[in-house]
Amino acid sequence: MESSEHGSAMSSPGVASGGTLPPGLTEEEAEEMQLELTKVEDEIQTLRQVLVAKERHAAELKRRLGISPLSEIKQNLTKGWHEVQCSNAYMRTSQTLGDLNRRVASSNLYLTASSTLEDIGRSDAYKRTQETLSQAGQMTSAAFSSMGSAIRNRFGEMSSNFSMRHSLSMPAMRNSPSFKSFEDKVDNMKYKVMGRSNGESDHSPTSNNAPF
Repeated sequence: MESSEHGSAMSSPGVASGGTLPPGLTEEEAEEMQLELTKVEDEIQTLRQVLVAKERHAAELKRRLGISPLSEIKQNLTKGWHEVQCSNAYMRTSQTLGDLNRRVASSNLYLTASSTLEDIGRSDAYKRTQETLSQAGQMTSAAFSSMGSAIRNRFGEMSSNFSMRHSLSMPAMRNSPSFKSFEDKVDNMKYKVMGRSNGESDHSPTSNNAPF
């Protein structure tokens, strides 16, 4: 009987290798614990299978309800943030920060700095600085405007001078010998063409002039 029990204890996976039991543990206790371990592992496997089946069923219900993974993530984030806000740690932190803010606002250093800034804003030096900067901005704007007007006027004068020189040079050019010679040649060619089309002689009244 003892040999059979010892053999079963040796064959069980929970018994240490080499056939030795842990100190303070008998063979009967080892067998009972081994049976309990096997039972618990079977229950864990069954629960895993049930969990997988439940997850598949939940996914099917979400698909039929039109719940996308993105919306599910948003819901989880909203729920998680709400739980964080309702937690004791968040409330204690918010209260601590509120107390710290009130202490800083009521401290002498904060009040002194605020008063100093208000005094600076009401001081004559600050007002003179603002007026100086405003005047400088106005003067800069006026200078750019004047420069733009001067450039436009200069371009207008250049355009007028060019038009005037062009109009004055046209009569002088028409009275020049070169221009008159060119006009004579054009008239002579016109007479020749007109005479040939009418069957007249090639000799024109201006044939004594220089040939074209």
